[in-house]
Amino acid sequence: MAEITAALVKELREKSGAGMMDCKKALAEVAGDLEAAIDWLRKKGLAAAAKKAGRVAAEGLVGVASEGTKGALVEVNSETDFVARNESFQGFVTAVSKLALTVSDVEALKNAKMPDGGQMVSEKLTQLVATIGENMNLRRMAALSVPHGVVASYIHNAAAPGIGKIGVLVALESTGDTAKLAALGKQIAMHVAAANPQALTTDAVSAADLDRERSVLAEQARASGKPEEIIAKMVEGRLRKYYEDVVLLEQLYVIDGESRVKQVVEKAAMEIGAPVKLTGFVRMALGEGIEKEQTDFAAEVAAARGN
Repeated sequence: MAEITAALVKELREKSGAGMMDCKKALAEVAGDLEAAIDWLRKKGLAAAAKKAGRVAAEGLVGVASEGTKGALVEVNSETDFVARNESFQGFVTAVSKLALTVSDVEALKNAKMPDGGQMVSEKLTQLVATIGENMNLRRMAALSVPHGVVASYIHNAAAPGIGKIGVLVALESTGDTAKLAALGKQIAMHVAAANPQALTTDAVSAADLDRERSVLAEQARASGKPEEIIAKMVEGRLRKYYEDVVLLEQLYVIDGESRVKQVVEKAAMEIGAPVKLTGFVRMALGEGIEKEQTDFAAEVAAARGN
């Protein structure tokens, strides 16, 4: 059996919002498996939901570039937020996001030439590290394209045009009015930034996520004492609410607070003058999935003074 450490209990508390004793019990029940402990707490009604993403701890910037039927996102990390306000760093992220329109993956991007035709991206980044004196990393990129239509973009918490804390791309396929299509795409991208969908359609929800949610909902339903055939119907009904939470086309549109995103797209097609299909989206938030060690500043000062 895995050791149930104070650090593990603390992490579970942060991820689930449950009390300390409940977290200790949950970890003991599942032999220290953090994700299984979150599910255990949810089944007992002690945690509202698992937090899929870890604490956002890495600094730096997300950059976005869009050009007609294609768009790209990049994330460049730094150690502190001070670097994100550095003009040289901002210029690098802007240039690299535009270069990302021309390559297939992050490794190809690192080996691409900077716009001035001199250094490779990786060499320029190494130079910035030496100049600014802080470690940096071109962590990832993503791209979308359509054969006809637009790939719209949006940056949230912008530090400058095209760079900020959250970047979104939305791909709309249509032969209709490009300007109106771009305006629709920008609004849907703003929705994605706020609502953070996990999948485009219900069919695109991963089987693992769906099985996990179904298991939790079934345990919650069994607590009511209902027979299995009723529980099955209850689970399917609650899954519809789950889809409305995580599937973009099923989400309530944050712009008007009334329509589903799929209804917004259908209605917009009449004004745009041709059918519109939302074929994809990408949402990139700075530092998501990266854990950064949390330090006690007061303790550091005391240690430095020899106390």
